[in-house]
Amino acid sequence: AGLRPRRLFVFAPPGRPGWQGPRWRADEHERERWCRLLRWYGLHADPGDLRLPPPAVPSPLPGAVVLHPGADAAARRWPAERFAAVARALAREGHRVAVVAGKGEAAVAGRVAEIAGLGPGAVLGGSHDLPFGRLAAVVAHARCVVAGDSGVAHLASALGTPSVLLFGPVAPRLWGPPPDGPHRVLWHPAPSDDPLRPGDAHGRLPDPRLLRITVPEVLTALHTLPPPDPRP
Repeated sequence: AGLRPRRLFVFAPPGRPGWQGPRWRADEHERERWCRLLRWYGLHADPGDLRLPPPAVPSPLPGAVVLHPGADAAARRWPAERFAAVARALAREGHRVAVVAGKGEAAVAGRVAEIAGLGPGAVLGGSHDLPFGRLAAVVAHARCVVAGDSGVAHLASALGTPSVLLFGPVAPRLWGPPPDGPHRVLWHPAPSDDPLRPGDAHGRLPDPRLLRITVPEVLTALHTLPPPDPRP
């Protein structure tokens, strides 16, 4: 408001009589929330229309199982040792395994690859962010994706790539993939937990709900994924 825009789309702010906008709902999925805001102001927005077309650029590792051990907060990072155990098991089964990393995630991605005994070239990114088109190509042409609650997980949802997604401090009901997609969501809240945000999404330690997810559980979920759609 301080920038004095010609038009401002907002949820009705508490304590601001006369301000217009829809009511904020804490229990709403992010896709639903922001599309509802736009619809309230007369714009078309469909929360189910989230698919991105596959990128035209080729993937450097087509058919790989893509692991993303990073996240912007430790609370949403499953331990590197567990990612490595998953990678090692998949490699033994004959799968090609790739580890993608954003800027600043080189150490954790390298640790996963080293512990798992992956060959050279298995890590993409880390010292820098992968260009979006290249990252999208890797995800679009992957056999499947394993990731925490991160941007790579959302990209897998948007591209329709099968995925196993690991949730901790925030319920998948708020940030998770579409329920009808080729995805498996793992989440283990306690009975007494808040059903929506039981932990701190920006916490400095791995969330207890995330740590309840085991390596065998992830491998089982991977083995139940459907094959990816054929890509041009």
